[in-house]
Amino acid sequence: MLKVNNINQYYGGSHTLRSVSMQVQIGQCIAVLGRNGVGKTTLLQCLMGVQSIRNGSIEFNGQDISRLPPYQRARLGIAYVPQGREIFSRLTVEENILMGMATQSGSKAKKIKSDIFELFPVLKTMMNRRGGDLSGGQQQQLAIARALVSEPKLIIFDEPTEGIQPSIIKDIGRVIAMLRDQGNMAIVLCEQYFDFAQALADTFIVLSRGEVIASGDSKQMSDPSIRQLLSV
Repeated sequence: MLKVNNINQYYGGSHTLRSVSMQVQIGQCIAVLGRNGVGKTTLLQCLMGVQSIRNGSIEFNGQDISRLPPYQRARLGIAYVPQGREIFSRLTVEENILMGMATQSGSKAKKIKSDIFELFPVLKTMMNRRGGDLSGGQQQQLAIARALVSEPKLIIFDEPTEGIQPSIIKDIGRVIAMLRDQGNMAIVLCEQYFDFAQALADTFIVLSRGEVIASGDSKQMSDPSIRQLLSV
């Protein structure tokens, strides 16, 4: 599904990603772990095309998408839930969700499927409220809903639990687990909350200074040495 091969990225004179490789298949979740400032968000933005890579390659469904702009990657079936949510604060909940359907065409793009409200019932009661009036947890649910209505084959989450109350964290974890278990999409999960990531991930990588310093399957995440790599 997604295969990242030795990508390098620079920001000015800084070498921000150093020969990073990873892969994830349909029905799997890979956790991207690491301390603050090690390149996790930069990696996710490179996957989405928000940041460009210097060399290496990013393959999706066997196609090299390394040079494609974000909108073309979205049309191929990649969705992104960014850190900080980035919902449209002046648009209503309904309008925000419809924005996620912009890659679709015709009658398919005119109606929000009811299953999105089965995942996040609170959104159905707030369709006419502006996104900026929602709580942080509600905004995060809205950002995920906006991504899911595009019917992605790959969904990328950047710190979905950041600044969210515990009850909403449980709801978000339940939704991500359900999406993984349905077996029709791949998931990339960048997360600081180790226990949350460990409960959801099939595989993981740990970044430090833009390099992959550890990787493995979910069983290896329980090794104390992995937690130590993430401690401040």
